[in-house]
Amino acid sequence: MRFPAPLSLLLGVVTACAFAPLDLWWLALPALAAWMWLVHAAPSARQALWRGYAFGVGHFTINDNWFQHAFTFQDKMPAELGYIAPFALALYLAVYPALAAGLAWRMRRERVDTAWVLFFAAAWMLGEWLRSWVFTGYAWDPLGVAWLGLPIPHVALLGREIGTYALSALFVAAAGALLLLLARRRWPLAAAIVALVAVQVVRGTPALPPPPAGAPRLVVVQPNVPQDQRGESDQEMMLARLTRLSGRPAAVPRLVLWPEGVMRNLIEGGYPLWVYGATSPWATRARLASVLGPRDILMTGGDALQFDARGDVVAATNSVFALNSGRQVEMRYDKSHLVPYGEYLPMPWLLKPLGLARLVPGEMDFLPGPGPETSDLPLFGPVAVQICYEIIFSGEVIDRDHRPLLLFNPSNDAWFGSWGPPQHLRQAQMRAIEEGVPVARSTPNGISAVIAADGRVLAQVPHKVAGAIDVPIPPALPPTHFSRIGNWAALIVGIALVAAAIALRRRAR
Repeated sequence: MRFPAPLSLLLGVVTACAFAPLDLWWLALPALAAWMWLVHAAPSARQALWRGYAFGVGHFTINDNWFQHAFTFQDKMPAELGYIAPFALALYLAVYPALAAGLAWRMRRERVDTAWVLFFAAAWMLGEWLRSWVFTGYAWDPLGVAWLGLPIPHVALLGREIGTYALSALFVAAAGALLLLLARRRWPLAAAIVALVAVQVVRGTPALPPPPAGAPRLVVVQPNVPQDQRGESDQEMMLARLTRLSGRPAAVPRLVLWPEGVMRNLIEGGYPLWVYGATSPWATRARLASVLGPRDILMTGGDALQFDARGDVVAATNSVFALNSGRQVEMRYDKSHLVPYGEYLPMPWLLKPLGLARLVPGEMDFLPGPGPETSDLPLFGPVAVQICYEIIFSGEVIDRDHRPLLLFNPSNDAWFGSWGPPQHLRQAQMRAIEEGVPVARSTPNGISAVIAADGRVLAQVPHKVAGAIDVPIPPALPPTHFSRIGNWAALIVGIALVAAAIALRRRAR
């Protein structure tokens, strides 16, 4: 075969179209099947690895193209670096498809068989799991998220039991079933997948009771503030817009949610006066509390500072504050899973001399918080927070010892063009499905949404539109299987796939 590596790269590009905003899953499945055939046909392990790597470069360059826009809004590095960044990131991420291809090639036989497809599905799932934590992890858009683009959402609902990474294995198995049909006219695996989908359709969506009369309400605010309008001089404009969109107190308690990245004034008191500049935390909290009724609570993104013994600022945290109508801070959550090169610069001793810097403005790196936490808010019950990027990490968003009834995901998607926001929303939908907990997203300019515990988007404010959502807080579901065991579910599925493949090989002998 001529030019297998460029063809693999092209197939990776097409497979990336399975995700939002394109949702071309029907095109991605045959592309993935064709790439699997190229891996099987490789004459050596080295060639299989190279075909896997080329596929990954094409796949991740296209899928992460939104990353380019982040370089437009900083002034420490040339903005032109943004056009190189998605490709440079893909050169690293492609290691994981290469790993899957190499492992699968080792298990091949003369012809493509069902056992080999199952081995490949398990190998792909292993690669995605490794990608989620190696070098702090980059779990953006595992293949399992693509199931949400289907006209019927029932396959994605399997995430309640097996999680996103196992759903990725199912996507690979579906592509492999197509390959078997085309290459050898073998139909059992395809029939098994069709039967699984049919069972899911018959099973339907989980029953969600309607919110009770007088239930507290969510007010999710999207001010439509572009990234280049978030400077200190625009704070008054932003506060005025946020205040107007937050509405008026109602007869029932309201949980008002503001996004990450728009509150520049410091909210916490107790700092040296010089850090507040022309503002004060008391005036800021009074302004924020002006939108609240006596039983309302406002949750907003903001920064918290840390000082050394001399009183100098040494670090900051990317935080969310809950403020009541009495101007008191009910809780503070500090982001735990920080964005490398965004909120902190890895290996600064090496990268700073090369002229590289963080993408988030400021001189200090952010410090990570302790991890998933749940806070009991008066009248609203247990609420958890995952800030922006944290929501993409399957199995890492909930404190399993103190399960919340609502997950708040403030985010600043204004960095990420037109592809990043819909992809981020889809991943938040998967967390709702996995955990059986509703998710509320508030972003500066979209896409803000309220997501039911079964993954359905109940209401949203579109990209680049100012608006607010005002709905009763959706109910949570009982704990799902995945919410109890997390990504051990993926391990169980992986073992089952390998065991089935071995059994089929032995039977064939």
